[in-house]
Amino acid sequence: MKRAILERLLKDRAAKHAVVLVTELQSGAQALVYPQEVFGDLPLDGDALVRIRETLAADESGTVELDGKRLFLQVQNPPLRLVVIGAVHIAQTLAPMAALAGYSVTIIDPRRAFATDARFPDVKLIGEWPDEAMATMKLDRRTAVVTLTHDPKLDDPALQTALKADVFYIGALGSRKTHAARLGRLKAAGFSEADGARIHGPVGLDIGALSPAEIAVAILAQITAVLRGAGAYGRREKAA
Repeated sequence: MKRAILERLLKDRAAKHAVVLVTELQSGAQALVYPQEVFGDLPLDGDALVRIRETLAADESGTVELDGKRLFLQVQNPPLRLVVIGAVHIAQTLAPMAALAGYSVTIIDPRRAFATDARFPDVKLIGEWPDEAMATMKLDRRTAVVTLTHDPKLDDPALQTALKADVFYIGALGSRKTHAARLGRLKAAGFSEADGARIHGPVGLDIGALSPAEIAVAILAQITAVLRGAGAYGRREKAA
């Protein structure tokens, strides 16, 4: 590996940048492929770059044949993050499940009686108002946001902040009636129908979940389906 490639890759890892290290196995030539740029001495054309960037979105490292070249793709993505609004019973199960699935979990709730270390061991807790806390978190396409409080004073500001960011998933707990009222408030706040359509509400896959643990399973399953591109939460959709 050339020094320039190595130094830049180390900086990318420290900064948690999304990048694919591409190595041509025959020649050893390498390139760093980013969502918007390429760095290195390995020539790659438009179609190959599209395929490589698809592996970045899918977190799929491995060996591929592109344009007659045998390439090894090593994907480096920032950690997946789950931001949960509300230190409630569902969150007590959802947080450890999501951590096992590879997410860095943060729970935000200014209600100190709920957000305690005893109820959420080994989970990052923020006891601030959601919009204030989320404003400092650099929400990105590796982030999922779920609101669980049923309290518009907490959920609505969090949803508005999430809608202004490029997060890959937004979910909100509540019945269809509650969600309709929520969408009405967002519309009154200046958000469009397309914005509202980004919110999965009621949150989670419809699996008949009743208990907090079952609802947590449904939520994580839906987040996974959206992350991995499962069309209508069924068979995974792959680009032709």
